Amino acid sequence: MAHTTDVGPKTTRPGWPEIVVGIVAMAVVGFGLPIAASGRLDLTSPLGGALLACLSGVAGLAGFAAAAALRRRSWQSFGIRRTSARWLWLGVAGGVIALLAKGLLTPLFLALTDVPTDTQAGYAAGASSGPWLLVLTAIGLVVLTPIGEELLFRGVVTTGLLRYGPVIATLGSAVIFALLHGINVVLPAALVVGIITAELRRRSDSVWPGVVVHAFNNSITVIAYALVPGIV
Repeated sequence: MAHTTDVGPKTTRPGWPEIVVGIVAMAVVGFGLPIAASGRLDLTSPLGGALLACLSGVAGLAGFAAAAALRRRSWQSFGIRRTSARWLWLGVAGGVIALLAKGLLTPLFLALTDVPTDTQAGYAAGASSGPWLLVLTAIGLVVLTPIGEELLFRGVVTTGLLRYGPVIATLGSAVIFALLHGINVVLPAALVVGIITAELRRRSDSVWPGVVVHAFNNSITVIAYALVPGIV
């Protein structure tokens, strides 16, 4: 079980080429495909929302794959390594903290700004429109998105930024992660999740505790969408 402020030798860590290529690839898939498909599929429909939930995870996986393909290095360089049950339980605790912080920060953020609040309406429609679309939305948000985004943002971005020290790595990757979710109601929650998962990645030397945080947080969101139709 590793406790470190500098994950891996500098010569084996991903760097700026991987960070840039990974984020660009994620953006092309995550933002480009919906634009291309908008004339053929109603992305505001329940089916469209469920498919977007899956695309969120696929985009992260595509970004990671593009980054990892740049240079030959071991999977462990990206934090893809086994971890202990203790770190996974700390991931659950991190998910609880993220939910509590979201409950405090989101109303404050909305009181101080005039940002869009319906950016995840499609996800909500998918989760609340029958069992099959609920399952599809859950696969996208609770399985694919946590894995894909943690591999990219913590495995590549946080790891790459560690060359500048733990503070820049944690806060820098969290800010990038949050901004790529857009300037909207999701921003405070994304920033908190980014900070918690980046710090867990750094201290545990593994991306899997962060995946647990992300999956726990998103699972509560999906449950809320399913139980309270119309909530965003």
